Amino acid sequence: MSDGTGQNRQRPSRAKGTMVKFAPHAPRSARSTQSHLVPSTRTRTRGVAVLAALTAATALGAAGCSSSSAAGSAAGGTGVSLILKTLSNPYFVTMENDAKAEAAKDGVSLTVAAGTSDGDTQTQIAAIDDAISRGDKGILITTNGNAVNAALNQAKQAGLYVIALDTAPTPASVADITYATDNTAAGKLDGQAAAATLGGKKAVIAMLDLYSTQVVSVDIDRDHGFLEGMGIDPGSSTENGQEAKTGSYSGGGSYQIACQQPTQGAVDGGRTAMEDCLSANPSINVVYAINEPAAEGAYAALKAANRTNVKIYAIDGSCTGMQDVASGEFAADAVQYPGKMASLGVDSIAKLAKGGSKPQVSSGLDFYDTGTALVTASPVSGVTGETVAQGQAACWGSTS
Repeated sequence: MSDGTGQNRQRPSRAKGTMVKFAPHAPRSARSTQSHLVPSTRTRTRGVAVLAALTAATALGAAGCSSSSAAGSAAGGTGVSLILKTLSNPYFVTMENDAKAEAAKDGVSLTVAAGTSDGDTQTQIAAIDDAISRGDKGILITTNGNAVNAALNQAKQAGLYVIALDTAPTPASVADITYATDNTAAGKLDGQAAAATLGGKKAVIAMLDLYSTQVVSVDIDRDHGFLEGMGIDPGSSTENGQEAKTGSYSGGGSYQIACQQPTQGAVDGGRTAMEDCLSANPSINVVYAINEPAAEGAYAALKAANRTNVKIYAIDGSCTGMQDVASGEFAADAVQYPGKMASLGVDSIAKLAKGGSKPQVSSGLDFYDTGTALVTASPVSGVTGETVAQGQAACWGSTS
């Protein structure tokens, strides 16, 4: 997606094996809403960008998937490389767009590269090598795996400043700093809203996680955050599903964990998981979903079962997700800002190149927290949140 989970949100992809050159463009000072997202069957298009990429691909036909804006590093500008998981995912396209806008404002020469698919580390390694050869000042990267670590260490040894976006590499020290969402905080906001909305009524909860066979930090953090927001002890700091299956939540009512199912962060996975949960316990009235696609799938299953009174709590913050909150499909959506991660990264390296200080991690965390907020259709008593209009104005930190 990745909306922080690394799952793929499908979108018409750029031609593989291309390099695209873009002329310098004027900075955009104001951010506006953008309709996109959800690793679902919904397809978001950016006609102009795709057309430009395909047209240039015909002429250039170089290896990898990359583009460059502004003058090259060799011309004396500050060079920055943005290396993404893939450009078939609108989450990362938002990063690309905001990074380009910030680069134009800061006078940075930005080169954008991406894997041809999730897990493509070879294209990312080649892009890192290119950044070193160009003499770039820094790299912003959403890694496709630990195979890129050696190349990133070489970049640091060559004097490039490395900023991880969205998810820290393993180990985190491979990057100089990570800009990301506090996923535990996002989950807590959803959990607090769920507890407050229940108002003491019994909670029969479906936990729709990312995986059941892999341990991934975003999966653990969001799941545990939701439980903690409801006042439920997760029972482990390293595993999901270790909480007591019955007990009391912070609103004074009792709870029951009806099911814990993997979704792979996808619409189909969410639907299948929700169908299995309803078969196990048709009384479910609260659904935690790892992301918007899983939440969409859950909603489809609930609607088919004529269970439209169930409250679904998602994490992502796309413009599509904001529409789902407005329509009542989601009870709440804890938002994140991938565009902000990328624009802050470009700006940080631009300042470093001019003698500025290195960015610092947020207090009490081992990364720089780019923020989260809870969006609901109407205020939830005792929980700080935003309106749908506020969420739409900043969804994903998009610039176009």
